[in-house]
Amino acid sequence: MPEIIEITDYSAPELDVFARLTEAQLRNRLEPEKGILIAESTKVINTALDSGFRPLALLMERRHIEGQGNAVIERCGVPVYTADREILEKLAGYALTRGVLCAMRRPQLPEPDELCRSSRRVAVLENIVDSTNIGAIFRSAAALGVDAVLLSPGCCDPFCRRAARVSMGAVFKLPWTRVSEDKNDWPEKGLSLLKFHGFATAAMALSDDSVGIDDARLAREPKLAIVLGTEGDGLADSTIAKCDYTVKIPMSLGVDSLNVAAASAVAFWQLCR
Repeated sequence: MPEIIEITDYSAPELDVFARLTEAQLRNRLEPEKGILIAESTKVINTALDSGFRPLALLMERRHIEGQGNAVIERCGVPVYTADREILEKLAGYALTRGVLCAMRRPQLPEPDELCRSSRRVAVLENIVDSTNIGAIFRSAAALGVDAVLLSPGCCDPFCRRAARVSMGAVFKLPWTRVSEDKNDWPEKGLSLLKFHGFATAAMALSDDSVGIDDARLAREPKLAIVLGTEGDGLADSTIAKCDYTVKIPMSLGVDSLNVAAASAVAFWQLCR
């Protein structure tokens, strides 16, 4: 049985990953091999374990040790830090969903060329910063046939706790990477990479020269990149101008657009079948 450790000292350094390190510090850009992510809820943790992620420690409500968290404890074989819910929420600074957190080692991301070579349909995300939207897009992408996801340098981290939870663990199953860490590399470098690997690019945007999402030419493309833009403003004009297609989802009743996560689900359903 893994060691069960009752929390008596909030300042214990072994609790830093759950209580005091920011998402940026957990990611550890200077030393990526030491990066950590936090998976929340037993379902998300199990999905990460199934995908080969390595656990480091668990933080768990006491009542779950012999309940829903027991199988995760046995499977992880790492130290388990525990207390009542109120103490854990005070320690973490937020309400724990399902009362279980797992610190895991961040994997090295694949190279963009690697993902492009092995994919037929990819989602490309430009400067999407809301973790809930990122998580929802990944969940739809995994469910609806997207092979991989490419992110511009300005996007939120899909491995952040909230994005991973909203995705229901899809961020651990679906291959993804960043085009670059340098914001100056987008959109030129990213779109050039896609073109080099034979992708037609479809910018999801409402404009006068848009084609409908059911346009037959899109379905006939052997390799297609579906490009989605930031909340509110959508894709930058410079990105739209460099794409092969501008694609719209027809709207009714005067509604101007869908939330990017909802739009992604419609696009993936239509274009990845």
